[in-house]
Amino acid sequence: MARAPDQFRMSRTEFVALIAMMFASIAFSIDAMLPALPDMAVELSPDAPEKIPLILSTFLLGMGLGTFFTGPLSDAFGRKSIIFAGSALYIVAAAVAWLSQSLEVMLVARLVQGLGAAGPRIVAMAVIRDRFSGRQMAKIASIVMMIFTLVPAVAPMLGVFIIAHVGWRGIFLAFILFALTFTIWMALRLPETLPVEDRRPLRLRLMGKAVAEMMAHPVVRLSIFVQMLTMSMLFLTLMLVQPIYDLVYQRSDEFPYWFFMIAIISGAANLLNALLVVRYGMVRLVAFALGAQIVLSGGLSLFDLGSGTNGFVFFLIWQTCMFFQAGLTLGNLNAVAMEPMGHIAGMAASVTGAIATVGAAVISATVGTLVGSDERGLFMAAFLLALSGFIGTMMMARAARRMGEGAA
Repeated sequence: MARAPDQFRMSRTEFVALIAMMFASIAFSIDAMLPALPDMAVELSPDAPEKIPLILSTFLLGMGLGTFFTGPLSDAFGRKSIIFAGSALYIVAAAVAWLSQSLEVMLVARLVQGLGAAGPRIVAMAVIRDRFSGRQMAKIASIVMMIFTLVPAVAPMLGVFIIAHVGWRGIFLAFILFALTFTIWMALRLPETLPVEDRRPLRLRLMGKAVAEMMAHPVVRLSIFVQMLTMSMLFLTLMLVQPIYDLVYQRSDEFPYWFFMIAIISGAANLLNALLVVRYGMVRLVAFALGAQIVLSGGLSLFDLGSGTNGFVFFLIWQTCMFFQAGLTLGNLNAVAMEPMGHIAGMAASVTGAIATVGAAVISATVGTLVGSDERGLFMAAFLLALSGFIGTMMMARAARRMGEGAA
């Protein structure tokens, strides 16, 4: 049950700012590191620089694993305790990464850091549900997400600023300071939003039963599969975009500014999706976005348009479309998976996010290591993933019609 706002010391504005900062920990932990990859390659992996993007994928893998448990744990032990635990894990792992002298230690630290980051990110949404309901909850969540979309735009520039003054290791100190800030802020200003009497014991048998039910539902199963492929494209782009700017186009210094511009433009996809989804439906928009990606990535790869005089222009167009695609697919696919699972919504959200994220992290890490900084290879990988996702979407649409779930 949602609590009345007057029981809280926080104003609504302060509450939104705090929750948005918790959400932003994920994007900050990924995008602020992008400008640091070349320097990290020189110091940590000079003989195999193509392995450096694994620093991003291991974080995503840890976050995916943590997503499965943090929601149910917060239902059992309270919201603040799980956020505290996740933040502590995140901070300790960031400190180990700061001190690391080898790529292997760095990757382990990033995996654990991702596990910790799942706490504040996932539980923050539960805190919104505890305090607000109905349209008020949707309004608060929308404002938080609007603020959250700005973080990927500014994070690389912040990373460049930190590297210029204290080196790439300073980024991990920034992570520690960021996590300490929102954790102390929460400790001092936000009361526990889940009373003891409303908590539910952690039952692994029920978690297993929920997973089995979701995997038995063809629409849910296919939605998770397509979401995993779509996230794989996004993660793969994030892993390889900076090395391609640097090694292929010799525009490493310009990278944060192009990234900022593209992230701002791509943020409009969420607004466009909100305007179109009621009229056209979730599945149709996903099919359209993946179909466009098939044509674009396939054409760029087939005709090798990423090289030559206008290669960088084509790459910018492709990168913008890739980020824009995420706004037209990920939210819709998650909604399709959740629609038949209303009776186990909390568990369904954790399972969907965990499976899709872990799968995408494994796929992107594997493909990214093979592709390296080859822009044509990246286009081809995106083409194959989009094609597989499109086929899965068509199968999902047929399954929905058979089961009478045409609203999707």
